[in-house]
Amino acid sequence: MSHTRTSLLAALTLVAGLSGTALVVGQAGAATSAIPCTVDYKIQSQWDTGFTAAVTVTNNAAARSGWSVKWSYAGNQKITNGWNAKISQNGADVTAANESYNGALPNGGSVSFGFNGSYSGANAIPGAFTLDGVTCNVSSGPTDPGPTDPGPTDPGPTGPQAGNPYSGAKVYVNPEWSAKAAAEPGGSRIANQPTAVWLDRIAAINGVNGGMGLRAHLDEALKQKGSGDLVVQLVIYDLPGRDCAALASNGELGPNDLDKYKSQYIDPIASIISDPKYAGLRIATVIEPDSLPNLVTNAGGTPTTTDACVTMKSNGNYEKGVSYALDKLGAIPNVYNYIDAGHHGWLGWDSNLGPAVQEFAKVATTNGASVHDVAGFIVNTANYSPVKEPNFKVTDTVNGQTVRQSKWVDWNQYVDEQSFAQAMRDKLVAAGFDSGIGMLIDTSRNGWGGSARPTGPGPQTSVDDYVNGSRIDRRIHAGNWCNQSGAGLGQRPTAAPAAGIDAYVWVKPPGESDGASSAVPNDEGKGFDRMCDPTYGGNARNGNNPTGALPNAPLAGHWFSAQFQQLMQNAYPPLS
Repeated sequence: MSHTRTSLLAALTLVAGLSGTALVVGQAGAATSAIPCTVDYKIQSQWDTGFTAAVTVTNNAAARSGWSVKWSYAGNQKITNGWNAKISQNGADVTAANESYNGALPNGGSVSFGFNGSYSGANAIPGAFTLDGVTCNVSSGPTDPGPTDPGPTDPGPTGPQAGNPYSGAKVYVNPEWSAKAAAEPGGSRIANQPTAVWLDRIAAINGVNGGMGLRAHLDEALKQKGSGDLVVQLVIYDLPGRDCAALASNGELGPNDLDKYKSQYIDPIASIISDPKYAGLRIATVIEPDSLPNLVTNAGGTPTTTDACVTMKSNGNYEKGVSYALDKLGAIPNVYNYIDAGHHGWLGWDSNLGPAVQEFAKVATTNGASVHDVAGFIVNTANYSPVKEPNFKVTDTVNGQTVRQSKWVDWNQYVDEQSFAQAMRDKLVAAGFDSGIGMLIDTSRNGWGGSARPTGPGPQTSVDDYVNGSRIDRRIHAGNWCNQSGAGLGQRPTAAPAAGIDAYVWVKPPGESDGASSAVPNDEGKGFDRMCDPTYGGNARNGNNPTGALPNAPLAGHWFSAQFQQLMQNAYPPLS
């Protein structure tokens, strides 16, 4: 599925020139004899002076421990940057060789890489390729569509799918959450706000304890939709070994339960969503919160490393699971996949952000996934970082010292979510993601209003005094994530609030706990995380600071009335 504004498809089926090997390709592109290798070369987008292309190589011969694909351009195409392959060019001749992480190419296995390039005049598809020195002949080839012939667009449920799905659309109000909110004193003020549906275990697909399952939510969404457009937000959240750095949100599947994740979780979800009766809904999926960021920062070589994250990095099941979800759900025309991308207080340092972008690109181009399966990314999922810090900027200085030296900022390149999201988006596009990708920001609990909210900049006596007096984020440490004391409802869900931002969304339903304050026996696989314990002194992930967590919290996802009341009290903008 393509979420680009134009999708120019040029697929080549290539046959190694071996004696006795023949290929017959019908209109559907089906080969009628054994093919030693196939190469799919796609021009994903093209403009007056440049283009983006993707190449998928499938090996049907003996397994390889490394690979090299070569071709030559007939025109003046120049590759400017690439991903998931070491790409070099000498004149018209191009070589793409494997990276260290994708050299293994078993029989029947595929690998994908991509690149951006420049050109003038014609941008003809290469006429021949070699795979490890074996010449590949093109049995038939599409012609160059040219910059003025954009080719077919990818239709969405009611029009081109390339744009922001939230634009011009209502968003689904979960009646189960709405009823809980309305039952709270004062809760009717926000009970009509749209929130995401969390599919956090296999049983949630059909409904837990008599509650609504996925199909029931989609049926209700059709009623809410009426004659207009409507977005349904689903959180896909049940990876093997889920949340390897936070016990409170551990899941039901063990580290090696990848097959179960595919067949009993993703496949049934895809089956329901793909029912033609739901084709008119716009379905925005949030793909596996915290999983890929954990591989970047907590899976080896850092003080925050956990054995569980090391396991998930070594077995590859986070990556394989996310790729499978992207591929399977991305094949459904009205689905928009948004990959979770942490938050600025996690990935905001260049040393984390660069590797995170590389990780996202890797997962979106391997194991069957494509960058075209990705509509965008979401930041601040279930977290508390403000959209904007209004009283100070990361470029501020105090007495000649940058605010980045303050204990709060701690040399981070960002101090809020919107600047982080916009900068990450630029880096993702540069890494090969479609130029039309959008970002979501979860604003359900990052308002930080109430009497403790600063009204202006802090004193200039030191960088710490200035930052601490300025920041609206009143957490003890930006690494604190569980049931934060003092937090408030943030910006109400809004479409297209800023450049590159598809929407402010309430993905974490306000009032649902982040985790229990003490150990609670349960059948949901959820452990006790000391970061949810208000008496805990902290660890490396929060600078060994107190947690700032509220007391008496229930299990993650369970209703927490005291937190809901606090969120309303400290809402910003305030509730009327």
